[in-house]
Amino acid sequence: MNMSKVYEVVKIKQVIKEVAEEEKFIIRCPQDGANVAAEFIGDEDREVFFILCMNTKNHVVAVHRCHVGGLNASLVVPREVFKSAILNNSASIILSHQHPSQDVTPSREDIEVTRRLVECGRLLGIEVLDHLIVNAKADFYSMKEKGHL
Repeated sequence: MNMSKVYEVVKIKQVIKEVAEEEKFIIRCPQDGANVAAEFIGDEDREVFFILCMNTKNHVVAVHRCHVGGLNASLVVPREVFKSAILNNSASIILSHQHPSQDVTPSREDIEVTRRLVECGRLLGIEVLDHLIVNAKADFYSMKEKGHL
C-alpha cells in the first residue's frame, strides 16, 4: 500500500439551536436587523463581523459570527462571510459589525469591504441587503440607506 499521499477530510460543523416559532426573526427594515445584531454582538469589547442569513421571505434562518477582530479592526474574508449563507441555502444576507467604541460611523475600510462583499454576493447569487454598524443600544448606521450599497 502506497502511503506517500495523505488526504485530510475536513468536517464542517454547524451548531443548530431551535427557537420557538414566536421567537423567529423577520427583517422588514434596517432597525429590525440592527435589533437582532445588537442582541448578539452589540456590547462586544472587540470588533465582531456578523451576518444574518435569510430565506426568500426575509426570515432569519441562521446567524453567523464570521470574525472577531481587535479593538478597532476585523479582517473580513469573503469565503468566511458566505460559508454560512451557502450552507443554509440563504437567498440573502445582512452584514453587520460593531465598533467597541460604540460609535456607528463607518470607516473608509468599512465602506470598501461592503462594496467588495456585495460584488461577491452577486457572483454567488446571494444578495447583500445591507451592512449595519450597530452598538449595544441598537443605534445603527445602514450602508444601504446612506447609498453605499
